[in-house]
Amino acid sequence: MSEIKHLQPEAIWKNFYLLTQVPRPSGHLEKIQQFLLDWAKEKGIDAHLDGAGNVLMYKAASPGMEDCKVVTLQGHMDMVPQKTADSPHNFETDPIETYIDGEWVKARNTTLGADDGMAVATIMAIMEDDSLKHGPLEGFITADEETTMYGVNHMAPGLLKGQILLNLDNETEGEMIIGSAGGVNLTATLEYKEVETDAADAAVKVTLSKLLGGHSGLEINEGRANANKLMARLVQDAVANFEARLASWKGGNMRNAIPRDAEVVLTLPQENVPALKEAVAEWRDTFTAEYGCIEQELSLEVVDTDRPALEVPEEVQDNLINALCACHNGVFRFIPDVPAIVETSSNLAIVEIGGGESFFKVLIRSSRDSMREALAETLESAFAMAGMKVELSGDYPAWQPNPHSEIVELMKNVYRDLFGTENHVQVIHAGLECGVIGANTPGMDMVSFGPTLRSPHTPNERCYIPSVEKYYRFVLATLERTPKK
Repeated sequence: MSEIKHLQPEAIWKNFYLLTQVPRPSGHLEKIQQFLLDWAKEKGIDAHLDGAGNVLMYKAASPGMEDCKVVTLQGHMDMVPQKTADSPHNFETDPIETYIDGEWVKARNTTLGADDGMAVATIMAIMEDDSLKHGPLEGFITADEETTMYGVNHMAPGLLKGQILLNLDNETEGEMIIGSAGGVNLTATLEYKEVETDAADAAVKVTLSKLLGGHSGLEINEGRANANKLMARLVQDAVANFEARLASWKGGNMRNAIPRDAEVVLTLPQENVPALKEAVAEWRDTFTAEYGCIEQELSLEVVDTDRPALEVPEEVQDNLINALCACHNGVFRFIPDVPAIVETSSNLAIVEIGGGESFFKVLIRSSRDSMREALAETLESAFAMAGMKVELSGDYPAWQPNPHSEIVELMKNVYRDLFGTENHVQVIHAGLECGVIGANTPGMDMVSFGPTLRSPHTPNERCYIPSVEKYYRFVLATLERTPKK
């Protein structure tokens, strides 16, 4: 695990290794917050925790650069906790087990946490190195970006002093982001009174697993399967044709991750079990035919299980299954005049049914507010017809590009001077904290970039080692050429 400490640039990798040793899943950040404060104190760095759980660090300008604009280096401290079905890893207590595979750093059967540990490690490296040249700096390490963007949504007005924001949360080296989609969480809930199962019925557990999953912004347009949507088709068939009843459902666990797994428990007449098992095999063939070129490890299994004492009432069950089938998932619209970029999408991220409660979570993204609202109304209608209570929360604005950005033009020139090639400038469908930060700090000039990561939000997350050194050289050269106030 510790071998990554010796990769280059060591300034980043040694700090990233430290981060892998501290549990930091979204919603459980006490350990990483205390670690960052203790680390800063040990290094003599001015740092504090604000009321929203964000860590702020400050560093004075290098001699002769006091008249430069203040630069805010920003990333988030939390990571998406995803693991393979057979992994015993506990994200709240266990370190991430890293290893080197050729030119990539990976984690053993879990997410790596390079999203956004690379940003935090970069901030740490710059804050502790007094040999660097830069203007006044502040590090802004935010809380719970992956779930609700809680840290930036609850930051105090005027908290940041920076005039330039370098958001270090992009995932392709050689690319600069100047705009991103906004989003909103849709939560649909329904409480019901469970009914007793038929004592003569049998029970089966159907498990769909080993899908790719992925980032619901960056990879929503790649045709990857959503475990909840596939399972809805299968369960609807089981209810309609095999007298099945739904006892429980659990699929997905993060709003911004395409769900990789789903598991349902069904009861049904004993004599119908063999036919249902044959139907599951047929669904496996169907799903493989539809998604085999993408989902090469798709697994769909059905096994006998103990009959639960209680299940979902038939009318409620039918309404919930219909709502899941009706729920739009995936790309809703591309940007009409830039058809290669997704404008609006939804991700049916979490489905939990059982114990008298049903809970659905959908993340809606759009770079156009009116289309985000239109899709929210579409989904709300589907769930409302099932009798569910629908709430929208955690909305964050789109980050609109600034065509006259001084820092973007400067960084384009810096990249060209360093590497002799152009830095690709674009907008993305993924949500970034820049929109919220910009609303809180009017006039801030913003750009997002980072080293190359692949498959974030999945256990296949990996960081491309050669990209980190190029990225860090780019960061340092940009700071050396920070514009004057």
